[in-house]
Amino acid sequence: EDACRERGIVPSVLTAGPTEDVIQQMRLHAPDAVAVAGFVEPETLAMLAAMQRPLVLIDLWAPGLRSVNLDNAAGATLAMRHLFAQQRKRVAFIGGSLAHFSIAQRALGYRRAFFEAGLLFDPSREVTIDAGLDPDSGAARAMHQLLDAPGPRPDAVFAYNDAAALAALRVCLARGIRVPEDIAIIGFDDIPAAAHATPPLSTISVDKEALGRRGVELLLEDAPAELEVRLPVHLIARASTLVKTP
Repeated sequence: EDACRERGIVPSVLTAGPTEDVIQQMRLHAPDAVAVAGFVEPETLAMLAAMQRPLVLIDLWAPGLRSVNLDNAAGATLAMRHLFAQQRKRVAFIGGSLAHFSIAQRALGYRRAFFEAGLLFDPSREVTIDAGLDPDSGAARAMHQLLDAPGPRPDAVFAYNDAAALAALRVCLARGIRVPEDIAIIGFDDIPAAAHATPPLSTISVDKEALGRRGVELLLEDAPAELEVRLPVHLIARASTLVKTP
């Protein structure tokens, strides 16, 4: 919205669920251009593309369309390399719906990191949150599942976002498992609560304002140099992954 106003564009914000007639809403709004922020169903996206209006996807991807995304896979790789550098080898992943492009890319980066480090990937340590639960409860259940699984328990957890990581952290502490001594935990997004957790949460920091601004820029470009833009992310290492040495 800020980026639009700075350019003299009047933004109209439409939020719509999967059961709503988005195309009918679009006719009422009569937009000159469309920026889609976040996940929409493929059928809805196909209808929007068929409207023949300038279109950009923000935190979403589809072939042949303009899109701006965080470098999610690279962020996952940063998180995993950090954990490997702390001598963590049994790293679990708590993920969400792979229908979301960003989550799927983070899962891909998680798996690829094992290959790049020459380590074996154990698919039993990759747990997807139950879609029927709210995110906090789903992440907590996923953490319990990882802790109760047979065999050696994970020595680290990479969660697809900070909210899931914080839920996992609470489960570990409630069960008397020390973080980071017994299990290191890292998230993604650097939400404000991450720095204030006990212990403070390591995470991958993102610039969501830049994501929105770059989306508007790409939407307005007549002939963009690239259709798919990836914005950099960076690691913030805090106490949830760093064991204090005496």
